[in-house]
Amino acid sequence: MTHSLGQSNPMRAQFDALASYQARHFAYAFDAGVATLTLNRPERKNPLTFESYAELRALFRALNYATDVKVVVLTGAGGNFCSGGDVHEIIGPLTKMSMPELLDFTRMTGDLVKAMRLCPQPIVAAIDGICAGAGAMLALAADLRLGTARTKTAFLFTRVGLAGADMGACALLPRLIGQGRASELLFTGRTMSAEEGLQWGFFNALHDPDALLSATQQLALQLASGPTFAHGMTKTMLHQEWAMTLEQAIEAEAQAQAICMQTQDFQRAYQAFAAKEKPVFQGD
Repeated sequence: MTHSLGQSNPMRAQFDALASYQARHFAYAFDAGVATLTLNRPERKNPLTFESYAELRALFRALNYATDVKVVVLTGAGGNFCSGGDVHEIIGPLTKMSMPELLDFTRMTGDLVKAMRLCPQPIVAAIDGICAGAGAMLALAADLRLGTARTKTAFLFTRVGLAGADMGACALLPRLIGQGRASELLFTGRTMSAEEGLQWGFFNALHDPDALLSATQQLALQLASGPTFAHGMTKTMLHQEWAMTLEQAIEAEAQAQAICMQTQDFQRAYQAFAAKEKPVFQGD
C-alpha cells in the first residue's frame, strides 16, 4: 500500500515495508506488490494453531502500515486450504481451559477476522480441497474467493457441539449468500459444494486445481496495478456501510470519492485518457 507521506515526512517511519517479512508459522512470499500467505502444514490439511492465529492477526494488523503490499493472496499447501483449528493442538487444550481463558481465545480468533476486514489491501483467497471451520472463516473474511470443483467448504462448528456463531459467521455469511442459506449451513454444519458456492456467490470463480494459484495471482496483480488508494477506500466503504442508512451511505461515499479525486492517480487517469493511453497507477 503506497502512502502519500514523502520520505522527509517525520511520520514516514511509522509505515514499514513488509517485503522482507519472515513468517514463523506459515509461508510468506512477496513479489510485485502482492504478498502471498500460504498455510503450510499439508500433512494435516493446514490446520491453525494458537501460534498461527496470533501471527496472522499481527500480520494483518501490520498491513495497515505497509508501504509496499498492495494485495494479499491467502492460500494453503498440498491441495487443501485449511481444516480449521488443530484438533490436538487447539481443541484438546480448550476442553481444559477456564471461562476467562476460553474468552481470551475466542476473542483472539475474532480479532483475526477483524484485522482482515480492516486492513486496506484487497485479500484474494485461493481455496482448494478442504476449507472447514476456522478455515472457512478465513475464506469468508477475504474480499474475493477463487475455488476448484473439488473444494469442500463447511462451517462445522455445530458438529463439535458449538454454536454456528463463530468469528463473525452470523454477520458475514448471510450478507454473502443470504440468510436462509447461511442459516442452513450454520445450523447443520454440512458441506457446501463448490458448485453451490459459485451459484450462491461465495466463490467468484472456479478453476482447475493446477491453474488455481496462477489465476489468483493474475487477479491479484491486476488489482495491484490499479489505484490502490482507491481500492482501500472501496474496502473501507464496503465494511462501514453495513451499519449505515442509505442516506448516510450516499453521504459517506460522496466524501470518499471527493478524497479520491484529490489523488495523483485520479490525475494520471485523466491525463492517460486524454492521451489515449493506459493509466499507470502508483497508489497515491
